[in-house]
Amino acid sequence: MHDDELTVTADQVRALVADQHPRWRDLPVRPLPHRGTDHALFRLGDDLAVRMPRIAWARDAADRERDSTGRLSALVGVEAPVPVAAGRPGHGYPWRWSVVRWVAGSTPSRPTVELALDLADVVGRLRAVDLPGRRNDRRAHPLGDLTEQVAADADAVRDEVPVDLVLRAWAQSCAADPWDGRGVWLHGDLAPGNLVVRDGRLVGLLDWGGAGLADPAGDLGPAWNFLDAPSRATFRDALGDDHATWLRGRGWALRQALLQLPYYRTRYVPLADHARATIRAVLQDAGLTD
Repeated sequence: MHDDELTVTADQVRALVADQHPRWRDLPVRPLPHRGTDHALFRLGDDLAVRMPRIAWARDAADRERDSTGRLSALVGVEAPVPVAAGRPGHGYPWRWSVVRWVAGSTPSRPTVELALDLADVVGRLRAVDLPGRRNDRRAHPLGDLTEQVAADADAVRDEVPVDLVLRAWAQSCAADPWDGRGVWLHGDLAPGNLVVRDGRLVGLLDWGGAGLADPAGDLGPAWNFLDAPSRATFRDALGDDHATWLRGRGWALRQALLQLPYYRTRYVPLADHARATIRAVLQDAGLTD
């Protein structure tokens, strides 16, 4: 997926666990398929998992997740891969890693009104958390600061996206009333692959490494990266956000998709397809499609 990513083997994980956490040395280790972009995951017995950063930009994730996952997920009322032990470099592996609780369930296969309501509840609960914390710098500045990058990324995929319409949608978001600067807690990556459902209801959230304080619009991504038009309307109504916040959220979703598509269209086809679908949903919601 990345030019300079690490290959992490089950044998390495077994050796690291045996050396550093011998109480789990007899538990079976099983590699899991890559669903994210920056970690290798391994089941450790029935109740645990091992998260191994496999790209340099994720090497500090274990520390970030330890600081935020447990306290935030408990306050929000969802299950999460809460770190229960930390690991050090060794056996040819260069970075810190973590052992986390396993969250049972599956990623959602389709949007529903029930999931839209569950997502709105989670976003609202996160916004209400009154705890100090770090900023999420990716969602804590004016959208307009990113206009040149957005234009360049759109141009890089002009063979498959309508650049003029994309830039019109971006301009709509940039023209919205700006964020007032009062940061609220965000999960930071509410993509479908980070949602865990059981019996059709949202029960867990994965990958809390991007959690931080920023623009409340920064966690509205599911409206376009997962929900369809009817469930999107339910999500919006349940949150009760004003029009400016909604427009900024649409801009953040568009920005994320335009970051992903040029990079992943030859590296990770499922994520590139997801970015294309997000762009189509943004244009639909902006009234820029037939």
